[in-house]
This record gives sequence, structure tokens and C-alpha cells, in this order.
Amino acid sequence: MKSELVSDITVSIIIPVYNIDENLLKRCVISVINQTYSNLEIIIVDDGSTDNSGEVADKLAAANNGVLPDGRIRSISVIHKSNGGSSSARNAGLRQATGHYIGFVDSDDYVDEDYVSLMMDAIDRYGIKMAQISRDEIAEDGSKLPDVCIPPTSERVITGQEQLRELLLHTGDCSFCTRLTNRELFEGREFPEGKLNEDFYLLISMLPDIDKYVILPKQAYHVYYRLGSNSRSEDKNIFRPVFKDIVDNADYVEKLIKDKYPGLKNEAKRFALFQRLDYLLHVPVSMMNKDNDFYVSVIKYLRSNIGHTISNKYLTAKNKIYLIALTAAPALVRKIHKRIRLG
Repeated sequence: MKSELVSDITVSIIIPVYNIDENLLKRCVISVINQTYSNLEIIIVDDGSTDNSGEVADKLAAANNGVLPDGRIRSISVIHKSNGGSSSARNAGLRQATGHYIGFVDSDDYVDEDYVSLMMDAIDRYGIKMAQISRDEIAEDGSKLPDVCIPPTSERVITGQEQLRELLLHTGDCSFCTRLTNRELFEGREFPEGKLNEDFYLLISMLPDIDKYVILPKQAYHVYYRLGSNSRSEDKNIFRPVFKDIVDNADYVEKLIKDKYPGLKNEAKRFALFQRLDYLLHVPVSMMNKDNDFYVSVIKYLRSNIGHTISNKYLTAKNKIYLIALTAAPALVRKIHKRIRLG
């Protein structure tokens, strides 16, 4: 039975901010302010912005803090800190958050007014520690892009192991922005600082402690694809460290699978191979040499796992062709691939 006290549970929403366009920041914060949920704590973390983002955040907090006429409680605060990156900003927000459930919204994204209430309602009905809302992808011109994560047609309750399998097959969403998480799951854990793809790493560490959680069909979180943002740059000539981090995450998850989910070893091997394929398709050819220890380790792994590449049923034929070719002659294949892509 649904509890009548669900609205008494404080939910903290953390918004990391760094040099964001004023209009985007206002849209983001106002979308969180306008939540229909009754007991909301909003923490904006200014991660050492060098523009006026910190001042805009302060003004938004001052103008909207307090108890609303309809009785809803809305606490808004701003943390100003030196620049440390997204994980550092999120961790700073976590340390200040008092909510029983915690969520995150990136400062260039925005949410529907029922973003929190839908998830808290599901958390209450199912008695669970985590709920996930669906998302869509919005281009700079306002048009809707193809879905990165396909939303379910109805509420879907899955186990932590089922979520892990979907992540390994690249069919699930690992973002903490699309979920509310019981603060107990953060105890002894934080986002890895100095790394990208940090959501995946942290979520994977939590999954053994999650019996089940629910995925909701409504696309109430809107991912805004702004060229030049940290994780959405379109410059193909720059090697982004995230492609090293995803390989490190693959190694981490292989160890986790071995210890806790041995039934997913084929999915984990597929993930490890696919992440290395992604790395090899993005590392500059100039960095594909014996002096690059990380690159050398990737090739060594592929050559020692060529049998898995050929036999793994979760890799597509195209994946296998690329992996086998890159394993045999990585730099040459990349040069040919570049010519084909540009031609």
C-alpha cells in the first residue's frame, strides 16, 4: 500500500556547474525548482567556474529558496569550490546532501515537473532503494535525436544482475541523472575523481547491494547535446581520456563478474572486447606505437583473447571483423578506416 508519508521524505538533487551558458543553467535549475514533489533539497555546485555561472546560481537560489504557498518545501543552496571536475563536484554535493534519496541533473540538461514524484511514487510502491526514469536526447536546435536508451513500454522491475547484463550488452542506462538512489547505497562510495564514465563505475559497485529496482517509461529527463560540452564533443581530432577509462571499467567489471556473477562471463568478455574496439577506433594513429603502454596492453589483450572474439555470441559480425583486423594490423586498419570514413 502506498504510504501517505512518502512526500515527507527529503530528496536531494545535485546540479554540478562549470562555465555553463546562463540560459541553459536557468532552464536546468528552474526545471528542478518546478518539481511537483513536496520536500526537495537542491544543491548547486559551482565547480570553480571562470564565467558568471556562480553568480547566476547564487541569484537563482536567493530568489527561490523557502516554503512555497502550497506547503511544498524547497531548500536551495550553492557550493562554491575550486575546479575539480564533474565527479569532484558531485562528491561535494553528496557530502552536503541531507536527503534520504539523491539524484543528479547536469547543468545543460532539464527535467519534467514530475521527474522526482514519478520515481518516488515507484520507490514507495515497490519498497526499493532505486528508481530510474527514461530519457530522450535533444539537439541544439531543439529537435529530438534518436534514443540512446530505448524506454520500456510500461514499468519494468529488474534485479541488479539483470541491470548489469544490460549494461554489458550496451542496452541499459548507467546514468545517475536518470535515477533516484537511496543514500545508504552511497555509504563508503563516491564518484571516482579524475575519471570519465564515472557513473558506470559507481553503479556497477552498487549493483550487488540492489535486489531490484524499477525503470519507468516516461522520458522525463532531457539530455541536451551541446557541442563542446565535456562528454559530448564532436572534435574527432582530439583523443578523449574517456576511451581509456572505459577500458579500465571493463577490466573492473570482469573481476566483479568473476567474483559475484559467474553466469555473466560471456557478456563480460563481450564488453571487454567491445570497449577495446571503441578505444582503438578513437585513439589517434600517432599514438598507436610501442611507446604507448596503454595501447600496447590493449593489443596484447586482444591477441590473447582472439578465440573469444571469434566465438562470443554477443558480438556482431561487424564487431568481430573489426576486432580481428585491428588485432592483426591495428595502425594499418585505422588508416584504411579513416580513408573510408572520410571518402
